Amino acid sequence: MQKLTNKEEEIMQIIWKLKKAFVKEVMAEITEDQPHYNTLSTIIRNLEEKGFVSYNAFGKTHQYFPIVKKEEYRKRFMNSAIDTYFDSSYKNMVSFFAKEEKISAEELREILAMIEKK
Repeated sequence: MQKLTNKEEEIMQIIWKLKKAFVKEVMAEITEDQPHYNTLSTIIRNLEEKGFVSYNAFGKTHQYFPIVKKEEYRKRFMNSAIDTYFDSSYKNMVSFFAKEEKISAEELREILAMIEKK
């Protein structure tokens, strides 16, 4: 699975949310820095070439839908990020978020409880 650019990932988030969409429907979901219609169309075609979306044709118009599940992409993305930025250590990742005060002691206790229940 190829890595997505930030813009491609933003567009995939919309397509996952909508489940199926024409380019104009994706465009309507973009609230900031809205690209030109043709630019957005090109981004979506790139997503198709990378194997993330497919489409149903309605004349000259295409309705796109995801063929890679969000959960599948998230798992690969997180594994790659942990490998790259945290030396493949989940402990280093959790420690980072604790130091940055992005996770509380209570949340850590909840995570431990979840782990112990498994």
